[in-house]
Amino acid sequence: MPDFSLERELGHDKGRIVIGLDEAGRGPWAGPVVAAAAWLDPAALDAALAEGLDDSKKLSAKRRSDLFAILSDPACACARIAVGEASVEEIDRLNILQASLLAMQRAATALAAALDSAPEAALVDGNKLPQLACEARAVIKGDSRSLSIAAASVVAKVTRDRAMAALARDYPGYGWERNQGYGTAEHRAGLARLGVTPLHRRSFRPIRDALESKSLT
Repeated sequence: MPDFSLERELGHDKGRIVIGLDEAGRGPWAGPVVAAAAWLDPAALDAALAEGLDDSKKLSAKRRSDLFAILSDPACACARIAVGEASVEEIDRLNILQASLLAMQRAATALAAALDSAPEAALVDGNKLPQLACEARAVIKGDSRSLSIAAASVVAKVTRDRAMAALARDYPGYGWERNQGYGTAEHRAGLARLGVTPLHRRSFRPIRDALESKSLT
């Protein structure tokens, strides 16, 4: 289970502002990539957060929603969060990795504004680092090791899932409210039936293939 070990290594227990960063939505065929930044106060950490936070993919949708409600509550003294995203256009122009790093950078900047103080160190899920104005450490499987990254993981996942459910109302027939834009059979069938939308990532092979197939008919 994640804990504060990595945060302590970066001086979290000595007053340094250490944040966690993670993203959601690198693999889907449609929609933006969303990143989140999270700062947790171990001295005031809510018991439900301490016991429940983990890699968002390991948690049920209800558990993620419950944790998100605590993390996003303005009255919660133990956490501050922020999100950033990169658009479909940026994904296609930069590639999905660089767009994900850009979204993380934006989330970190937004969190600095929310904290009224610049983060002094960041723990970043994965093996690549965004451009940040502070010390940063990449942590493979960080959402299973760091509570700050786990919090960011939950925020990014819930934020993006809700955004895709809202976009599904504008573009029905692809099942985004259920598949979040991933390449499921339902999504593939929607592409074949309805075609490519402005929110599909044209740099992804299945979408390129769908466009080429349409051009040949």
